[in-house]
Amino acid sequence: MNIIKNRVYHRTVYRLIITCFLFFNTSMMANAAVNFKELKGELPIRKTEYMIRVPENWNGILINNFDYIKGADTQKSMFFLEQGYALSGTKRRKDRGKNYDPAHEIHDFITIFDIFDEAFGKPKTTIQMGCSGGGTVTLAMAEIHPDRIDGAIAMCASTSPWLANTHLDGMFVLQALIAPELPIAGLGDYSPAQLNALGKKWIKAVDDAQKTAEGRARIALAITIGQWPAWGGKGEAPVEKPDPTDIKALQESMYQSIVRLVPMKGTGGTTMLERAGRGQLKWNTGVDYRDYYNNGAKLYKKAVESLYKESPISLANDLAKINAFERVKADPKAVKWWSAPGRTHVGEPKVPLFRMNTAGDGLVYASLIQGYEELVAQNGYSSFFRSAYVNTWGHCRFSQAELLTSINVVLQRIESGKWPDTSPAALNKLGKFLLPESKVNFFPYVGVQKYNRTWVPSVEDFQALQK
Repeated sequence: MNIIKNRVYHRTVYRLIITCFLFFNTSMMANAAVNFKELKGELPIRKTEYMIRVPENWNGILINNFDYIKGADTQKSMFFLEQGYALSGTKRRKDRGKNYDPAHEIHDFITIFDIFDEAFGKPKTTIQMGCSGGGTVTLAMAEIHPDRIDGAIAMCASTSPWLANTHLDGMFVLQALIAPELPIAGLGDYSPAQLNALGKKWIKAVDDAQKTAEGRARIALAITIGQWPAWGGKGEAPVEKPDPTDIKALQESMYQSIVRLVPMKGTGGTTMLERAGRGQLKWNTGVDYRDYYNNGAKLYKKAVESLYKESPISLANDLAKINAFERVKADPKAVKWWSAPGRTHVGEPKVPLFRMNTAGDGLVYASLIQGYEELVAQNGYSSFFRSAYVNTWGHCRFSQAELLTSINVVLQRIESGKWPDTSPAALNKLGKFLLPESKVNFFPYVGVQKYNRTWVPSVEDFQALQK
């Protein structure tokens, strides 16, 4: 049952930002209160929990966020209500780990928009926003539902088949060169306990490799071929972000990242993807890992080559060994499942789309943004797309100022038809103007030379032919 309530939220001492698309005024506000109407319940069919809040001073803008309910009462969310934004979204379903389907999550959003329109009237502007899995569906919304949203902000967003294969490449190097007896695919049926047991074995193998010159070189090679971040993972950063020209520090950071990203319960996102499609999604049949190495980040490759010179083994021989190792084949039925609209992305955003990633995200690698940007340019949709990177370790760690900056950038693009300056310097300047007390850390990210795992479904994929 839908329930509409009038609510008031009180808090103290927060900076008020009045947003007028291109112009902003700031002032201090004490003992502020925001009155809002709340509507919540369960959506038809799947019974997904949803919530809508519309402030008394609604500015006509609706921001829909996949994970809204989880953070609805946080200071960040209440801040946006104070500024006049209506907020809506869902709560992650309890069965999501076993029955993940972004296409169904998109259907939930469409239903929320219908409910909103009936209860409060159609917004003048609707922005789809989300991080991680919420970013995944945000990208799809920008591509296939320009009729329902006006703009989109995708943060640490995954294209699931790309992510699965990017993760596979780094692990495949480790398997071929360090631990051929440990599995890296077919893990969809593993229990959390089994994943943790496997993770301990992988961590020991990587720890042992780190103690030798050849092992350190191979760890660096895995990060470089996999196009994983050298500084990135879950939890807190174990080391300072390394100077990429300092080979010893860079390699240590690569090692610290890998031991946090091997298959285990806490990094089971690709396992969830296997369960979703009811079969093996990852594949590397037909891949030439010499080419994948050549596409890697320049400074990472420089470190790899230096580390191999210090070891008793040959880089050329190791690349040949990787290429000769038994490949992982996808289940054609799983590839077909992931080929459906809403479950993957094809690089055709049809509304303004702003994409952000933390540089140190070990769960959704920043290299995926680069691949999407390359595909968008190839398809002729660059006028709808901009990207930015935040110099922070971890997944979905964005400050209030960085979030507010992204919203204002998209609103400016919607209102004027032109993107404002989205250089790191301009974004930082805007963020500090909007919220001087909040950190803002956009920076000029240096990525790979070419992303390796761009994939757009083919006719053969839709027909479930052998991958």
